[in-house]
Amino acid sequence: MPAVELVFRAMADQTRRGLLDALFIEDGQTLSALESRFDMTRVAVAKHLGILEAAGLVVSKRRGREKLHFLNTVPIRLVHDRWVSKYTEEWTAGLVGLKNELEHTMEKVFEIYIRTTPERLWEAITDPNIRAKYHFGSRVESKWTGGSPFRMVHAGADGPLVEGENLEVDPPWKLVQAMRALWGPEVIAEGTSRVTWEIEQIEDSCRLIVTHDQLRDGANDQLYGGWPMILSGLKTWLETGDLLTTPGSLMYGGDQ
Repeated sequence: MPAVELVFRAMADQTRRGLLDALFIEDGQTLSALESRFDMTRVAVAKHLGILEAAGLVVSKRRGREKLHFLNTVPIRLVHDRWVSKYTEEWTAGLVGLKNELEHTMEKVFEIYIRTTPERLWEAITDPNIRAKYHFGSRVESKWTGGSPFRMVHAGADGPLVEGENLEVDPPWKLVQAMRALWGPEVIAEGTSRVTWEIEQIEDSCRLIVTHDQLRDGANDQLYGGWPMILSGLKTWLETGDLLTTPGSLMYGGDQ
């Protein structure tokens, strides 16, 4: 079944929409915590979560002995880019009441599947010219070794937009970065957070999980709200060679 159909099928059920709403309110919940919110058995809730995971709307990650569930807004972003943006000039970043910006949580998890190789995906993440094609026109500069610095720059900015350190560099599988946003006083006040890129090859495609954590509770959503569009642009460029033409991409990206 095509990915878009999986998303619509998953969101057609009221209980599954309720689970997404519950994760929107409080991200990173266990099955037990989610079960307590619904008048149904643990097995039934687990089946609904399985459908949401198959559609990519929920991502689960192990934390010690617990399995936590996170709302993944990237499929919603992709549906928006394909079906919504061409019918409206406003940037509507979600469907059925969901938003890109998820508030009051310390960790954001985003998952996307891209038909490419791990090596090509790694190049797209680390090459400054390619990065600018989908990251709002910004170039990333680094030697890409463990402990090396990196920075993100834009031709229209007076100084770097982001500075940080590469904590772990394992091409083409994993990149862990400590980052400090510098594009405005609101984000500068947030200090340092961490971004982890994890690549897994699955047949002729790659599963990419981006985890943005070590965020202050209630952190400014400028730090993480752009990830769905960035990853959507990454997928579009790698699979088609085209740039996103959604209003947000055009507003921030400029001519590449």
